[in-house]
Amino acid sequence: MQRPGSSRAPGPPAFVSIILPVHNAEEWLDECLKSVLQQDFEGSMELSVFDDASKDKSMSIIGRWKEKLEGAGIPVVIGGHDSPSPRGVGYSKNQAVAQSSGSYLCFLDSDDVMMPQRVRLQHQAAQGHPTSIIGCQVRRDPPDSTARYTRWINQLAPDQLLTQVFTSHGPTVVMPTWFCARAWFYHVGLFDEGGQGVPEDLLFFYEHLRKGGGVMRVDQSLLLYRYHPRAATHSVLQTTIWTHRVRFLEEQALPQWATFTIWNAGKQGRRLYRSLTAASRHKVVAFCDVDENKMKKGFYCHEDAQERPKPRVPILHFRAARPPFVICVKLVALGRLQASAPTGGFAGAPKSMGSQIEPALLLPPRTSRGASLRTTCGR
Repeated sequence: MQRPGSSRAPGPPAFVSIILPVHNAEEWLDECLKSVLQQDFEGSMELSVFDDASKDKSMSIIGRWKEKLEGAGIPVVIGGHDSPSPRGVGYSKNQAVAQSSGSYLCFLDSDDVMMPQRVRLQHQAAQGHPTSIIGCQVRRDPPDSTARYTRWINQLAPDQLLTQVFTSHGPTVVMPTWFCARAWFYHVGLFDEGGQGVPEDLLFFYEHLRKGGGVMRVDQSLLLYRYHPRAATHSVLQTTIWTHRVRFLEEQALPQWATFTIWNAGKQGRRLYRSLTAASRHKVVAFCDVDENKMKKGFYCHEDAQERPKPRVPILHFRAARPPFVICVKLVALGRLQASAPTGGFAGAPKSMGSQIEPALLLPPRTSRGASLRTTCGR
């Protein structure tokens, strides 16, 4: 059953709405809401909370903080439902946005903590980039969790925010750091409301890119980003993420090429080949690798193919292969791969192979999606 939202105090719409979906978050809400109160943004700001059928004390905590926040001049709009089961993060975010009024949307997860300058700095960036998603650097909690992933979040160069969108990490700016114009959010469309197991952030991010949206990051650590077993992201299966990534690759990159080479003749390169549509597989002229053992057979035969005779794809040494490439390797292997080229490398491929190299599918050693994804890339 839907609970009625809080009545809004009379007055003009806020400049910034903080969008906070909540589900059984009593353990973290005090810190989260305190960080809203401590924002140093001088413009008008509101908090829009949507409770997704919490069964713990989340709503009583929110009610207590509502008085504190509104006493400090931050209106709080509360909606939610008390159905037997939650309807999911995508639904909750959409509802929180719908009941809000701000010209800009600042997304916040109920288990995370904002630094005091977050809204101010991201609002400054967003004003000049109305069709961009603005992210920020993060500090992970616990500090030693997902170390490689955290480095990836924080150290991508500005151009890599677009060139690495095909990696298994998902969005190059993570969802809890998103800040964008309200008008652009509705131009892109709503979050997928499929519920548990749906990567609603990844699907929205892909649609954002399809519509020509930009990606920016404020290079300051503006969020304490928690990693724990109860995070909703753990419900997303590795196969789901893989399927979405391959389809996006086929849609956005592969149509530009008449042929291409898959860089990796091992397990993950072969998996990519098998995952492609028949039309895309026909464009694969070779696998290439640096491992002599993988090249001994000379070809890869797709045993499950419907074609007769079954396709046999040559396996070449990388020096004999032709670009463009879909690079299908662990990011930790890039140093070894780059070292194999006389002139070093870029984005996982040697510069000596020419400017046509396309780092389309990089497979990092660890992802933000938890234990269910750790085998995705043969980690």
